[in-house]
Amino acid sequence: MGAGTENAVAKAVAALHEMIASMEILPGQSLRQEALAERLGVSRAPVREALRILESEGLLEHTRHVGYAVKRLTVAEFEQTYLMRRVLEAEVLRALPVPMPEEVLARLERLNEEIVEAWTAGDVAMMRTLNIDFHFTLFRASGLDLVVDEIRRIWALSDVYRSASLMDPRGRPRMFEEHAEMIAALRRDDPEAVVALMGIHRDGTRTSIAGLLAVGSGGSRTA
Repeated sequence: MGAGTENAVAKAVAALHEMIASMEILPGQSLRQEALAERLGVSRAPVREALRILESEGLLEHTRHVGYAVKRLTVAEFEQTYLMRRVLEAEVLRALPVPMPEEVLARLERLNEEIVEAWTAGDVAMMRTLNIDFHFTLFRASGLDLVVDEIRRIWALSDVYRSASLMDPRGRPRMFEEHAEMIAALRRDDPEAVVALMGIHRDGTRTSIAGLLAVGSGGSRTA
C-alpha cells in the first residue's frame, strides 16, 4: 500500500470515527461505500479498507450480501465496556505521578474551563471533544501508553451513546463539577480520591447511557 493510499485510509478512518461519535451516523445505520467515498473525496478502495478497520475495532458489523452497518451495543455489551474501563482506568490513575506536574494540572483546569464555556454556549459537540481531551490528558500523564490506547478503543465503542447522553442538560453541570473535584484531589496528592471520584463520574454516565439503551432502537437509516 503506497503512502497516498495509507493517507486516504487514515483520513477515512478518522472521518468515520467522528461521524459515529458525533451521531451523524447512528447505531444500526447502513453505510454505502459510494456515498462515503463521495463525501470524503476519496476512492472506494480506501473506504473499503477503513470499513474493515472499524469492523475489527468493533464499531461496525458486516452482513454478507448486505454490507456494513454501525454496530448497536446491547445493554450487556455496554456494561462490559464499563467493566473494562473501571478496571483499566483505576490502574492508570494509580500510576499517575505524585505530585502531578503543574503543566498537566494547568491544562486540565483550562480544559474544564473550556467545557464550562461550551456548556454556556450550548455547544454539545465541543463539550464532547473537550471532555475526551480532559480524560485522556489525565490518563496519558500516567505514562502507560499501551493501556491508555486500549482505554481509548473501549471508549470508542460507546462514543455515540455518550454523545447522546450530553443532550440532557441536567447532567452537564455535574460533568465539570466532578472534573474540578478530581483536579482538587490531584492537587492534594491523593490518587485514591481521584480513583473514587472517577468511579462516581463514570457511573453517572453509565447509568444515563444504560437508560438510553434500555429504551430500545427505532428504525434504521442509511448513509
